[in-house]
Amino acid sequence: MGYVDEVIELVVKKNPAEPEFHQAVKEVLESLRTVVDANEERLRREGLLERLVEPDRQIIFRVPWVDDNGNVRVNTGFRVQFNNSIGPYKGGIRLHPSVNLGIIKFLGFEQIFKNSLTGLPIGGGKGGSDFDPKGKSDREVLAFCTSFITELYKYIGADIDVPAGDIGTGAREIGYMYGQYKKITGSYEGVFTGKGLTFGGSLARTQATGYGLLYLVEEMLKSNCREIQCKVCTVSGSGQVAIYAIQKAHQLGAKCVTCSDSNGWVYDPEGIDVEVLKQIKEVQRARLTEYKKCRPHSEYHEGRGVWSVKCDIALPCATQNELLLEDAKALVANGCFAVAEGANMPTTQEATEYLLENKVLFAPGKAANAGGVATSALEMTQNSERLSWTFEEVDATLKRIMVDIFHSMENAANRYDASGNYVIGANIAGFEKVATAMMAQGIW
Repeated sequence: MGYVDEVIELVVKKNPAEPEFHQAVKEVLESLRTVVDANEERLRREGLLERLVEPDRQIIFRVPWVDDNGNVRVNTGFRVQFNNSIGPYKGGIRLHPSVNLGIIKFLGFEQIFKNSLTGLPIGGGKGGSDFDPKGKSDREVLAFCTSFITELYKYIGADIDVPAGDIGTGAREIGYMYGQYKKITGSYEGVFTGKGLTFGGSLARTQATGYGLLYLVEEMLKSNCREIQCKVCTVSGSGQVAIYAIQKAHQLGAKCVTCSDSNGWVYDPEGIDVEVLKQIKEVQRARLTEYKKCRPHSEYHEGRGVWSVKCDIALPCATQNELLLEDAKALVANGCFAVAEGANMPTTQEATEYLLENKVLFAPGKAANAGGVATSALEMTQNSERLSWTFEEVDATLKRIMVDIFHSMENAANRYDASGNYVIGANIAGFEKVATAMMAQGIW
């Protein structure tokens, strides 16, 4: 049994009932097999892979809070600080009923390589809770966030661990958390990113993940003698990533015809109306059933179905494991030639393998959706400088970073005889930087 297989087996044995974490580790280590085999003796001696898959620390804590009826409610909070070999831990806080330790570990592990790919000095971490902000009043969300940070504040700091938003954690939640951190510590520092513009936030942060996704897609198509203009895109999700991916795709001359939420999906053959979508999701916080009221020619369907629509480019921007093998087969059958992940690991391993086998250009999430964390790091820079950059400055820097990420993973794939396989390229490019730093810093 090779070193890679031994470590995968160890992870499964030590972390039972955490399938998402197993999936993330297997996907990364399998694609690193060539690199690991070529350097096996040294990597074994250093215990490099064992250290890589074991978080520096896993913090689990109780989050009690009082609802509007005066009842005490209790949730579980998590923060996994995975690897800080190239910079302070950096990763979002996810608030969703599905959150558990395995999901946070999967997200934190992915974050190591995503953050490395940006070229910026940030390590990998992730946090969250099984609290669901949907249907809660502002006062209840404030009560939860205050309690959450009252425990978490002990473990974070501008040069230690810098959380950000994620699913369920938007500007409102970040504001409440930052306010409580500041109250407890008496310190005004850039310990959170995604903050409001009046207290240290960055312009373009809201748009960053969606915009960055399209900048990378545009560069990937150029490198493969294609262009994005006049292409039809299918998009899943209707949160920040999906909204601004659609917006940027339209600006680049493509047409996005779908979006979705947890209840159903919309097909708009004339192209999704971004302003209508923003009104529904960002202002009204309503369901996509409202979309047809403003766009009567559109179609609303319950359940899944986004990937059944004929398209040139597919952009999964909702959540993990949403694009299944049957969906990949439908995309290929309908002529889709490119898939780029706006969400974290939204494509199952079987679906990914099928897409690659059928020569579909596939940009993995750790590269394609890195624009969000890259711009978070730019927010950290602005906070350190006590300056605010213009939208144009941030956007231009974001585009350069995403173009560089594409070429980093393309070059890594080419160096290891895996031309066109950007999964392998992204993992190798991210791994090399982290591994070099870990070995240079000794055993810790």
